[in-house]
Amino acid sequence: MATKPLSLKPKSEKMKLKSLLLRYYPPGIMLEYEKHGELKTKSIDLLELGPSTDVSALVEEIQKAEPLITASRTEQVRLLVQRLQAKLGQHINHIFYLFKVLRAHILPLTNVALNKSGSCFITGSYDRTCKVWDTRSGEELHTLEGHRNVVYAIAFNNPYGDKIATGSFDKTCKLWSAETGKCYHTFRGHTAEIVCLSFNPQSTLVATGSMDTTAKLWDIQSGEEVFTLTGHLAEIISLSFDTSGNRIITGSFDHTVIVWDTATARKVHTLIGHCAEISSAVFNWDCSLILTGSMDKTCMLWDATNGKCVATLTGHDDEILDSCFDYAGKLFATASADGAARVYETATRKCIAKLEGHEGEISKISFNPQGNRLLTGSSDKTARIWDATTGQCLQVLEGHTDEIFSCAFNYKGNIVITGSKDNTCRIWC
Repeated sequence: MATKPLSLKPKSEKMKLKSLLLRYYPPGIMLEYEKHGELKTKSIDLLELGPSTDVSALVEEIQKAEPLITASRTEQVRLLVQRLQAKLGQHINHIFYLFKVLRAHILPLTNVALNKSGSCFITGSYDRTCKVWDTRSGEELHTLEGHRNVVYAIAFNNPYGDKIATGSFDKTCKLWSAETGKCYHTFRGHTAEIVCLSFNPQSTLVATGSMDTTAKLWDIQSGEEVFTLTGHLAEIISLSFDTSGNRIITGSFDHTVIVWDTATARKVHTLIGHCAEISSAVFNWDCSLILTGSMDKTCMLWDATNGKCVATLTGHDDEILDSCFDYAGKLFATASADGAARVYETATRKCIAKLEGHEGEISKISFNPQGNRLLTGSSDKTARIWDATTGQCLQVLEGHTDEIFSCAFNYKGNIVITGSKDNTCRIWC
């Protein structure tokens, strides 16, 4: 008598795929699935996707690697990948025009930040307030009042965008409703000015960095302090979560960067190598690398898993004031007080472009979501748009009458906000 062969149940039967969602930048597909009755999500990162990628071959690879993507989903996945591919080509030759000048504050601005959709943005100021603006109309939606000193660090809890955090020289951080302007919590505990802050990706924590040499993690729901991160010997001026929210890095004037575990406040690595103050510290998308910029005129690339330096990049003639990865982590860029910026290939660590043209120091640099353009803000009163691979200046955004020290792209890459010492911000689209 023939016996039926034993068939092992594939994993996909234990897990049921509910829906597929697109993530445009960096390109990826989010999977919502059910496991043991619980709804979970995971992502398929498509960081290498480009205009010339063979979509059919990529879909085949995805199916081999992910048991949840069964044959019945092939066509749907193919269409999603094609949509992602098309999105990468959008706004490639976008020309920015001045849309609005907002006489935002009675004293100079400190920072600007956009929500994910770009529908509204916030400005912080020396006038002790943060203002919420409607991007399309330029209308002021709320004035967030209550701080007793300069509002220096500001952020939305993107991707949600329903909460705003403000950090002040009054040593407190406040959490606000983006919709109503109501203050939910005032976080007290720092003993000196708060100069940097960030939400974790899950929007459950706010991290604040202070001149008191500590960073603190705060619970958004309860308003309570969760941890104090103690270990630096000088001011913390930069902090950043990784994309999982499991780690946070702090950059300090003590010349070091510390990697912390957010669940335990344990010090994971101390990155020692710079010989002057740290100006910026960021993870790449897949959390494998950390990029640090310093007043010692160099930037360093570190292996995030073991804390070892993998490259030291020289070439600037003055302090590095800002640095960033593109969304996919293929490129990174540095901005310097020498008036130039540089673009590097992450894989080869080679400098592929020098951005020259500003007549003053560059304090801010960022990639557009597509990764093919860079935005710089300078003390020469201009912002500039550059081709990220050739280094060609494509546009000069002129009109501010004083130093620009904050500028940002929206999530689609078709709106730019600039903030200046001239008390105004400008919307370009």
